Amino acid sequence: MLKRTSQPRQRPIAWHARDFQQVLADLRTSPEGLSEQAAHRAMTEFGPNLLPPPKKRGPLRRFLAQFHNILIYVLLATAIVTGLLEHWVDTYVILAVVLVNAVIGFVQEGKAEKALDAIRDMLAPHASVVRDGRRRTIPADQLVPGDVVLLEPGDKVPADLRVLKAKNLRIQEAILTGESVAVEKSAEAVDEAAAIGALRTRAETEDAVPEAEG
Repeated sequence: MLKRTSQPRQRPIAWHARDFQQVLADLRTSPEGLSEQAAHRAMTEFGPNLLPPPKKRGPLRRFLAQFHNILIYVLLATAIVTGLLEHWVDTYVILAVVLVNAVIGFVQEGKAEKALDAIRDMLAPHASVVRDGRRRTIPADQLVPGDVVLLEPGDKVPADLRVLKAKNLRIQEAILTGESVAVEKSAEAVDEAAAIGALRTRAETEDAVPEAEG
Protein backbone atom coordinates (compact mmCIF):
# COMPACT_ATOMS: atom_id res chain seq x y z
CA MET A 1 0.00 0.00 0.00
CA LEU A 2 1.10 3.55 -0.66
CA LYS A 3 0.74 6.54 1.56
CA ARG A 4 -0.87 9.12 -0.64
CA THR A 5 -1.08 12.88 -0.56
CA SER A 6 -3.02 15.72 -2.10
CA GLN A 7 -0.77 18.00 -4.08
CA PRO A 8 -1.38 21.77 -4.06
CA ARG A 9 -3.99 21.93 -6.83
CA GLN A 10 -7.46 23.36 -7.14
CA ARG A 11 -8.93 19.95 -6.35
CA PRO A 12 -7.43 16.92 -4.58
CA ILE A 13 -6.25 13.98 -6.65
CA ALA A 14 -8.74 11.11 -6.72
CA TRP A 15 -6.19 8.35 -6.19
CA HIS A 16 -8.93 5.73 -5.95
CA ALA A 17 -9.87 6.49 -9.57
CA ARG A 18 -6.34 5.81 -10.87
CA ASP A 19 -4.73 2.50 -11.73
CA PHE A 20 -2.09 1.64 -9.14
CA GLN A 21 0.61 1.65 -11.82
CA GLN A 22 -0.29 5.24 -12.56
CA VAL A 23 -0.18 6.02 -8.84
CA LEU A 24 3.32 4.56 -8.65
CA ALA A 25 4.42 6.75 -11.53
CA ASP A 26 2.77 9.89 -10.11
CA LEU A 27 4.46 9.43 -6.72
CA ARG A 28 7.79 8.45 -8.32
CA THR A 29 8.06 5.21 -6.41
CA SER A 30 7.91 1.45 -7.05
CA PRO A 31 6.96 -1.79 -5.25
CA GLU A 32 10.52 -1.72 -3.86
CA GLY A 33 9.63 1.41 -1.95
CA LEU A 34 11.40 4.74 -1.64
CA SER A 35 15.07 5.20 -0.96
CA GLU A 36 16.06 6.75 2.34
CA GLN A 37 17.17 9.87 0.49
CA ALA A 38 13.81 10.19 -1.29
CA ALA A 39 11.94 9.62 1.99
CA HIS A 40 13.99 12.34 3.66
CA ARG A 41 13.23 14.79 0.85
CA ALA A 42 9.50 13.97 1.06
CA MET A 43 9.52 14.46 4.83
CA THR A 44 11.10 17.88 4.36
CA GLU A 45 8.49 18.81 1.74
CA PHE A 46 5.30 17.38 3.28
CA GLY A 47 6.11 17.15 6.98
CA PRO A 48 5.18 14.35 9.42
CA ASN A 49 2.15 12.09 9.00
CA LEU A 50 0.13 13.64 11.82
CA LEU A 51 -3.34 15.07 12.26
CA PRO A 52 -3.14 18.84 12.64
CA PRO A 53 -3.52 19.73 16.32
CA PRO A 54 -6.67 21.70 17.10
CA LYS A 55 -6.49 25.21 18.47
CA LYS A 56 -7.06 25.05 22.20
CA ARG A 57 -8.29 27.78 24.49
CA GLY A 58 -6.92 28.30 27.96
CA PRO A 59 -9.07 27.36 30.98
CA LEU A 60 -10.08 30.98 31.63
CA ARG A 61 -11.19 31.59 28.04
CA ARG A 62 -13.07 28.27 28.00
CA PHE A 63 -14.89 29.24 31.19
CA LEU A 64 -15.78 32.74 30.00
CA ALA A 65 -17.00 31.30 26.69
CA GLN A 66 -19.75 29.48 28.59
CA PHE A 67 -21.43 32.86 29.17
CA HIS A 68 -21.49 33.68 25.45
CA ASN A 69 -25.05 32.50 24.91
CA ILE A 70 -28.26 34.38 24.22
CA LEU A 71 -30.08 32.53 27.00
CA ILE A 72 -27.34 33.45 29.48
CA TYR A 73 -27.61 37.09 28.40
CA VAL A 74 -31.35 37.01 29.08
CA LEU A 75 -30.79 35.47 32.52
CA LEU A 76 -28.15 38.05 33.42
CA ALA A 77 -30.44 40.86 32.31
CA THR A 78 -33.21 39.39 34.42
CA ALA A 79 -30.84 39.19 37.40
CA ILE A 80 -30.01 42.88 36.98
CA VAL A 81 -33.71 43.79 36.85
CA THR A 82 -34.56 41.73 39.93
CA GLY A 83 -31.55 43.25 41.70
CA LEU A 84 -32.77 46.78 40.93
CA LEU A 85 -36.16 45.78 42.31
CA GLU A 86 -34.37 44.40 45.40
CA HIS A 87 -35.78 40.91 44.85
CA TRP A 88 -32.55 39.45 46.17
CA VAL A 89 -33.67 35.84 46.42
CA ASP A 90 -34.64 35.77 42.75
CA THR A 91 -31.38 37.49 41.85
CA TYR A 92 -29.26 34.96 43.71
CA VAL A 93 -31.18 32.02 42.26
CA ILE A 94 -30.74 33.30 38.70
CA LEU A 95 -27.04 33.97 39.21
CA ALA A 96 -26.60 30.53 40.75
CA VAL A 97 -28.26 28.93 37.70
CA VAL A 98 -25.96 30.86 35.36
CA LEU A 99 -22.88 29.86 37.34
CA VAL A 100 -23.85 26.18 37.56
CA ASN A 101 -24.56 26.12 33.82
CA ALA A 102 -21.13 27.64 33.12
CA VAL A 103 -19.36 25.10 35.33
CA ILE A 104 -21.17 22.16 33.69
CA GLY A 105 -20.36 23.46 30.20
CA PHE A 106 -16.72 24.01 31.19
CA VAL A 107 -16.37 20.46 32.51
CA GLN A 108 -18.08 18.90 29.49
CA GLU A 109 -15.90 20.81 27.05
CA GLY A 110 -12.81 19.66 28.92
CA LYS A 111 -13.95 16.04 28.68
CA ALA A 112 -14.59 16.44 24.95
CA GLU A 113 -11.05 17.72 24.41
CA LYS A 114 -9.63 14.77 26.33
CA ALA A 115 -11.73 12.38 24.23
CA LEU A 116 -10.31 13.88 21.02
CA ASP A 117 -6.79 13.54 22.40
CA ALA A 118 -7.53 9.89 23.18
CA ILE A 119 -8.67 9.31 19.58
CA ARG A 120 -5.39 10.73 18.30
CA ASP A 121 -3.51 8.39 20.63
CA MET A 122 -5.39 5.46 19.06
CA LEU A 123 -3.68 6.03 15.71
CA ALA A 124 -1.14 3.39 14.76
CA PRO A 125 2.18 4.28 16.47
CA HIS A 126 4.30 2.25 14.03
CA ALA A 127 4.15 1.16 10.40
CA SER A 128 5.87 -1.53 8.36
CA VAL A 129 7.27 -0.11 5.14
CA VAL A 130 9.53 -1.12 2.29
CA ARG A 131 12.47 1.20 1.75
CA ASP A 132 15.44 0.47 -0.45
CA GLY A 133 13.81 -2.91 -1.11
CA ARG A 134 13.91 -3.93 2.56
CA ARG A 135 11.14 -4.18 5.13
CA ARG A 136 11.44 -1.77 8.02
CA THR A 137 9.35 -0.70 11.00
CA ILE A 138 9.22 3.05 11.49
CA PRO A 139 7.12 5.47 13.57
CA ALA A 140 3.86 6.11 11.75
CA ASP A 141 4.48 9.85 11.78
CA GLN A 142 7.55 9.24 9.59
CA LEU A 143 5.47 7.95 6.65
CA VAL A 144 5.71 10.04 3.50
CA PRO A 145 3.87 10.07 0.14
CA GLY A 146 5.24 7.19 -1.96
CA ASP A 147 6.01 4.87 0.95
CA VAL A 148 4.99 1.25 0.38
CA VAL A 149 3.17 0.18 3.55
CA LEU A 150 2.69 -3.47 4.54
CA LEU A 151 -0.46 -4.42 6.46
CA GLU A 152 -1.09 -7.62 8.40
CA PRO A 153 -4.27 -8.90 10.10
CA GLY A 154 -5.14 -6.74 13.09
CA ASP A 155 -3.01 -3.79 12.00
CA LYS A 156 -4.33 -0.25 12.18
CA VAL A 157 -4.10 1.59 8.89
CA PRO A 158 -1.43 4.23 9.64
CA ALA A 159 -2.22 6.65 6.80
CA ASP A 160 -4.43 7.28 3.77
CA LEU A 161 -3.40 4.42 1.46
CA ARG A 162 -3.85 3.10 -2.07
CA VAL A 163 -3.68 -0.69 -2.47
CA LEU A 164 -1.01 -2.26 -4.66
CA LYS A 165 -1.72 -5.89 -3.84
CA ALA A 166 -4.05 -7.57 -1.36
CA LYS A 167 -6.14 -10.67 -0.84
CA ASN A 168 -9.17 -11.10 1.42
CA LEU A 169 -8.41 -7.80 3.13
CA ARG A 170 -11.32 -6.39 5.13
CA ILE A 171 -11.32 -2.85 6.45
CA GLN A 172 -13.18 -1.82 9.59
CA GLU A 173 -14.42 1.63 8.60
CA ALA A 174 -17.10 2.26 11.20
CA ILE A 175 -15.45 5.56 12.12
CA LEU A 176 -16.07 6.75 8.54
CA THR A 177 -19.36 5.15 7.55
CA GLY A 178 -20.90 3.93 10.80
CA GLU A 179 -20.98 0.32 9.56
CA SER A 180 -20.07 -2.18 12.26
CA VAL A 181 -19.12 -4.96 9.84
CA ALA A 182 -15.71 -4.93 8.17
CA VAL A 183 -15.99 -4.20 4.44
CA GLU A 184 -14.14 -5.99 1.68
CA LYS A 185 -12.40 -3.67 -0.77
CA SER A 186 -10.82 -3.89 -4.20
CA ALA A 187 -7.52 -2.59 -5.51
CA GLU A 188 -9.19 -1.77 -8.83
CA ALA A 189 -9.83 1.85 -9.68
CA VAL A 190 -13.38 3.09 -9.08
CA ASP A 191 -15.37 6.08 -10.21
CA GLU A 192 -13.83 9.40 -9.17
CA ALA A 193 -17.11 10.63 -7.66
CA ALA A 194 -17.65 7.49 -5.57
CA ALA A 195 -18.36 8.12 -1.89
CA ILE A 196 -16.36 6.33 0.81
CA GLY A 197 -19.15 3.87 1.43
CA ALA A 198 -19.31 3.07 -2.29
CA LEU A 199 -15.65 2.06 -2.63
CA ARG A 200 -16.51 -1.61 -2.36
CA THR A 201 -15.14 -4.60 -4.16
CA ARG A 202 -17.00 -5.85 -7.20
CA ALA A 203 -16.67 -9.28 -5.61
CA GLU A 204 -19.74 -8.46 -3.55
CA THR A 205 -21.81 -8.91 -6.69
CA GLU A 206 -19.56 -11.15 -8.80
CA ASP A 207 -18.38 -13.69 -6.19
CA ALA A 208 -14.73 -13.00 -7.07
CA VAL A 209 -11.85 -13.07 -4.61
CA PRO A 210 -11.91 -9.63 -2.95
CA GLU A 211 -8.92 -7.42 -2.60
CA ALA A 212 -8.88 -4.15 -0.69
CA GLU A 213 -8.93 -0.42 -0.72
CA GLY A 214 -7.30 1.02 2.37
